[in-house]
Amino acid sequence: MKKLLYISASPKPETESVSKQAARTFIQRLTAQVTDYQLEELDIYTSDIPLPGHQHFDRQSHLVTGAAYEALSDEDKAAIDKMNQLCAQFQQADTYVISAPMWGMSFPSRLKQYFDCILLIDHLFTIDSTGFHGLLNDKERHMVYVQSSGGVYPKIFYGQMNYAVKYCHDIFKHLGVATFSPILVQGTETPGVGRYKALEVAAQDMDDALCHLSGPHRMPRWA
Repeated sequence: MKKLLYISASPKPETESVSKQAARTFIQRLTAQVTDYQLEELDIYTSDIPLPGHQHFDRQSHLVTGAAYEALSDEDKAAIDKMNQLCAQFQQADTYVISAPMWGMSFPSRLKQYFDCILLIDHLFTIDSTGFHGLLNDKERHMVYVQSSGGVYPKIFYGQMNYAVKYCHDIFKHLGVATFSPILVQGTETPGVGRYKALEVAAQDMDDALCHLSGPHRMPRWA
């Protein structure tokens, strides 16, 4: 069985969250089409996501171990254990679906906190004299980023007004993930669009993402 890790990053319940509703629709379509997925879900607003601190690391992105770990408080040990657990969960997945609303032209800070927990050296990447090397290219992995936004942001402005998409694209590309597919539910608060029309329009992005997951492709790149 392949592992599908769904990470939701909205504080709203699914009945009220457009990003969660869109992600659920996509996951249902994906698992109906690709039946060998085992779904695992992580809601970062209801789960224990540590706030990484300097005491948790002995060098950049490298968690404390050994005697230094034993010298820490029980609270700090628990934080390190949880970060290792979250990183291992992420490392074991074949496909990732992340859903988040656009907040301040990016995503909620709790999602960045999650990334800070899992981006651990010698687990997801290494750094040597030649630079940064992702370690997630050991098998073909896929990433789908589902974002809802009140406004509409043309793709040409990804790097200028839609920082979340650009950030996630770049992070996953450098980690070695084979494909990145955005599903953008745009205009949920825009006159003439609204959430229902925005969800209908996003169906095309869902079709594209399903295509990326089922055939030869190349990771899209944006300016």
